[in-house]
Amino acid sequence: MADGEILKKLEDSTKDAVAVQLQTLHTILQRNGRSSYLQRYGASLDTGSFREAVPLSCYDDYADYIDRMADGGGGDDDGDRPVLSVDPLVCFFNSSGTSSMKPKLIPYFDSPPSKAASHIAHQGSVAILRRLFPPRQSINKVLWFIYAGNVTYTKGGFKAMAASAFPLQSNNKNPSPFLSTSASPREVILGSNVEQQMYCHILCGLRNLDFIDGIRAPYAVGLIRAFALLESKWEQICEDLKCGFPSMEITDIAMRDSVTEVLAGPQLDLSKRIRTICEGKNWGGIVGKLWPNVRYIKCVCTGSMEQYYQKLKYYAGEIPVLGGDYFASECCVGINLDILQPPQLTRFVLLPTAAYFEFLPFTLDEEEIGDDAQETVDFSGVEVGKMYEIVVTTYRGFFRYRLGDVVRVVGFHNTSPEVEFVMRAPKTPAEILTERDLMTAMGNFQLVLRTVKMPDVTEFASFFDLDSIPKQLKIFLEVAGVLQDEKLQELGSVLRRNFSSLEDGLGGVYKLRKGRGEVGPLLVSIVKPGSFNRLLQMATENGAPASQYKPPKIIRNLEIVHFMEGSALLTVSFDSSD
Repeated sequence: MADGEILKKLEDSTKDAVAVQLQTLHTILQRNGRSSYLQRYGASLDTGSFREAVPLSCYDDYADYIDRMADGGGGDDDGDRPVLSVDPLVCFFNSSGTSSMKPKLIPYFDSPPSKAASHIAHQGSVAILRRLFPPRQSINKVLWFIYAGNVTYTKGGFKAMAASAFPLQSNNKNPSPFLSTSASPREVILGSNVEQQMYCHILCGLRNLDFIDGIRAPYAVGLIRAFALLESKWEQICEDLKCGFPSMEITDIAMRDSVTEVLAGPQLDLSKRIRTICEGKNWGGIVGKLWPNVRYIKCVCTGSMEQYYQKLKYYAGEIPVLGGDYFASECCVGINLDILQPPQLTRFVLLPTAAYFEFLPFTLDEEEIGDDAQETVDFSGVEVGKMYEIVVTTYRGFFRYRLGDVVRVVGFHNTSPEVEFVMRAPKTPAEILTERDLMTAMGNFQLVLRTVKMPDVTEFASFFDLDSIPKQLKIFLEVAGVLQDEKLQELGSVLRRNFSSLEDGLGGVYKLRKGRGEVGPLLVSIVKPGSFNRLLQMATENGAPASQYKPPKIIRNLEIVHFMEGSALLTVSFDSSD
């Protein structure tokens, strides 16, 4: 299907979005209505009775079903009824494993209507990019920082992987079109070590630097890590180009051999060219300096990724940073029709054919975050300016499933809601801080650090300790560079003098509970350099997909907390009543 046809299909689906949504729900119920999960709520559910009969759900409501399927059990206890979907189970997608360390398993069923809707969404995204940057015949490679090798198997023999890895890991005999444009060979993408893969991606991208049209990653943090690696390893990269083979630090044999083939012997002139650019250590605009024909950088920059946007713009220089789409492991949610917009202006048009969407009103009042007692609304009931948690019913076995994302409705594209991503939803009413609160507070504090010429905060996360008396909020910070003891103590002094600038941004719920004496002194710890990178390693060791990993902002896993506390170089306690 041509790009114009794809975009017309997307456009047409938004013109009577409410009717399309009802048809989507009808198709889902007609197909999966006899699943064990739905049969608990009635033998003949239809679009009129569905929302009243079936309660809202979260992952825990499906965990037993999913575990049974992962272990090889295909039906219910009697074995004659599908558990979640009538369609064949192909594999499992791993969630990001961001805050809980261990990823959730999202079942992927071979569902024809789901595949059709997903195809339109993904091809629409490609068409939007091609409309802005028409393909060029010779400059047609993309430096893709993607990692698809972290594949595990369940007891039942099913693969578990990142959703982005599926086209490369599936048994489809047709090669993925992704490989034909990737600057890196398949062996690098499917490698066994993320750090080594990242290095080899850069090496392959520099070997063919005149043919790179774009630089991409699923999330902005992936590009920040890659450019930071370039800053620290550029001399070794130049040496590898000069010698014609990768450093001995690359221990994956298949990866080494494939990269050696890409390098095609010693590249003396290329090595000198890159060395001349990098030895000045002026990394502002480095993308255009190293890759002269690059036209764009593309990744998700919204939500928790927004903190990396300015640093990414620093590396990009004049090269535009394009936004990504709103595609979850469970289903496609929304498409970004204007990818040139910065993250604070990015809007996603919800896709009426991708799933059946409901919206749970979300509030940030002074008593508690969110209100589960409220009723959901559909496309016809959302109001511009209001925030909602997204609830989805998918073709692949999730019914009235709370996706865990909070969005704000900012308008309509035809009759389909346009939303901006706000944050991940709190897990429980006991939480006193949101991702957005923490990011706001750290943005304010970052400005303070710059005025006194302190190192930038590169990563941060918080943990609300419910077991301490009184309860206590702990914030972990990682700063740029290696801090000598004198500089570390100076940073501690800056923290003590400017705690109010940090606390002031932590949101109304935190301030109210702190004022009541329900929350003890704020605790801030400066952790060792590389601590947050170690969290990535720990997560991938537990099965989380490296391509989809996002550093946690709200920590809910005690293993992570204990690691961060053990990595602390300096901890400062502050009580605003002092």
